[in-house]
Amino acid sequence: MKEEQPIDNIINQQSITNSTQHSALSTFNFKKTIIRLENIFKVYGIGETEVRALSDVNLTIEEGDYCSIMGPSGSGKSTAMNIIGCLDRPSSGHYYLDSLDVAQMEDSELAHIRNKKLGFVFQQFHLLQQLSALENVMLPMVYAGIPNSERKDRATEALIKVGLEKRLLNKPNQLSGGQQQRVAIARAIVNRPVLLLADEPTGALDSRTTQEVLDIFTELNDSGITVVMVTHEPEVARQTRRIVWFRDGQVVHSNLTPADLSQVAAMQ
Repeated sequence: MKEEQPIDNIINQQSITNSTQHSALSTFNFKKTIIRLENIFKVYGIGETEVRALSDVNLTIEEGDYCSIMGPSGSGKSTAMNIIGCLDRPSSGHYYLDSLDVAQMEDSELAHIRNKKLGFVFQQFHLLQQLSALENVMLPMVYAGIPNSERKDRATEALIKVGLEKRLLNKPNQLSGGQQQRVAIARAIVNRPVLLLADEPTGALDSRTTQEVLDIFTELNDSGITVVMVTHEPEVARQTRRIVWFRDGQVVHSNLTPADLSQVAAMQ
């Protein structure tokens, strides 16, 4: 019987292969593919209670993309986001994250992938109230096995990047909603993920603070970070560079521009 390799070995071997392939492709200015969904189905229930949340979804997102996912309630966008974020598995199909097929990995393997390759920002900030901003941002590095000597420096760097250099020691109840979301963004990028996922990240913010947070996402994307954001707000989606539209569990538009959005939304 073939001995299973530790997930770290699989990831490291795949990274070496990916690096070699990426070097060869870079000669031709090809972008590295971060997300590739192939024939993805997600089915809940059986028989008469069966519900197809996703049906034959195919989607590719490349390194450096800034993409929003939109669609009406029940369109499948949240299910797709959960699969992209390795929070759920498809019923069938392949999901390649940074060239690694994660579609049918076990829960423990998916948890490792999430910590190593993904950063998450949610509508609710999910900060630990008893910890300072700096300590909240340091937390993912504990789980990732980052040496203690590096954690404070990296967390400080991430908080500076989101404009909170003067709030390092403040606890969440000493911060505004916008500042708490900035801490959440810093926490999401501190492990240097290949992909930043944001699920309605401005849903709990007022319009002024929303713009401030969106400016941070744009700056992060300009620095090379790949960003995928689920939103129901057209004014938020228009500030991304590419819009994917879901309807009835399928991708009906995979490469809308912000200028296309009003016309498409009016037709739904």
